[in-house]
Amino acid sequence: MLKKYDYKSLDKSGIQQLVARNTDPKNAIQEVVQDIIQQVRLQGDTVLREYAVKFDKVELDKLFLDEDDIDALASTIHRDQQRALEIAFQNIHKFHSTQVKRERTVETMPGVKCWREIRPIEKVGLYIPGGSAVLPSTLLMLGVPARIAGCKEIVVCSPPQSNGKINGFVAYCLKLLKINRIYLVGGAQAVAAMGFGTQTIPRVDKIFGPGNQFVTKAKSIIQGLTNVSIDMPAGPSEVLVIADNSANPAYIAADLLAQAEHGIDSQAVLVSTSNTMIDAVNSELEIQLAVLPRRELAAKAIENSYAIQVGGLEEAIQFSNEYAPEHLILETDQWESITRQIINAGSVFLGHLTPESAGDYASGTNHTLPTSGYARSYSGVSVDSFVKKITFQHINEIGLEQIGSTVEILAELEGLHAHKNAISIRKKTL
Repeated sequence: MLKKYDYKSLDKSGIQQLVARNTDPKNAIQEVVQDIIQQVRLQGDTVLREYAVKFDKVELDKLFLDEDDIDALASTIHRDQQRALEIAFQNIHKFHSTQVKRERTVETMPGVKCWREIRPIEKVGLYIPGGSAVLPSTLLMLGVPARIAGCKEIVVCSPPQSNGKINGFVAYCLKLLKINRIYLVGGAQAVAAMGFGTQTIPRVDKIFGPGNQFVTKAKSIIQGLTNVSIDMPAGPSEVLVIADNSANPAYIAADLLAQAEHGIDSQAVLVSTSNTMIDAVNSELEIQLAVLPRRELAAKAIENSYAIQVGGLEEAIQFSNEYAPEHLILETDQWESITRQIINAGSVFLGHLTPESAGDYASGTNHTLPTSGYARSYSGVSVDSFVKKITFQHINEIGLEQIGSTVEILAELEGLHAHKNAISIRKKTL
């Protein structure tokens, strides 16, 4: 069950130890991933097939499924399942469509106009983790904003199932997104393939998608080796729940287990104003774990998680901001009074009836979020993630007269006389 700590007894060092996660002190993961990336760079498709045998236990005749394959697999799922995916697609699309906004032109001084225009990133790569449990929701979360942004080429990679295919749910999402090819590659090797390109898989400009520590490490290495960028360092999933005496311990346990069942490296943290509530949640965890199909995974994740008793909601928010959770749930009647104090979080779920799983699937917000404390500096995926914003400026005769001497003085101050001359030579023609 959850280990318990008293916030008042923790010094700064103790808090830092608690908020640290997913470290690789011996660089073991980095060494493995660097080797995979190098092999993919040198051998391309050949080593991708070898990795499919090694990691996915499947021999592949080809490294992709085309439109006919996708159509056939999509037709295997029931209509109620199709409808659920359609509703999720619609809600995600509705929310993300509001993010497309044209900025106004600003006249910074008479005759000097500046503005920004949006352009889509041309080639994006979407990594969808899974294999036998591949996540169709992640495909929607990445594919919908990519489509809204107008990306010309969307490359999707996902580990193959044991039959060398994908499941029908992912196939149906591909149809909703009008994507007619998916590449059967997983793990760090998929990131490397999209970063460098192979005989079959195109090189992209930006790589998106969550994954385990190997995928996360591969994304950071690829970004350092190439001019391919990444969305964020999104690693193992995590949740932090803030609860007071108004909370329902059964709800809290369910929310903690919803993250714990992702894998043993997931983390579920409870911060409560009540020791009694922490004990009640631990009791509920035992009850709910007993009937979970993925109870062994979830139980190990819970063993690596903890609960902290705090003196009040203000202390709870203070610790949460230090932790910077991927998902933050406020299970308190007082949530409206504390939301403005939240500084670091990927996505926030307010009140007793807003479980994190709603955001994972269908409320409309994006579930590809910063983990491991990166919520201090990263946002979740949005339409903005798939576009570039280019600045423009235009200066007319009046503007050149207005701004000219300022630029000349500043250029001379910095010793850049050619910069100064670019203004001066124009002023002579006015």
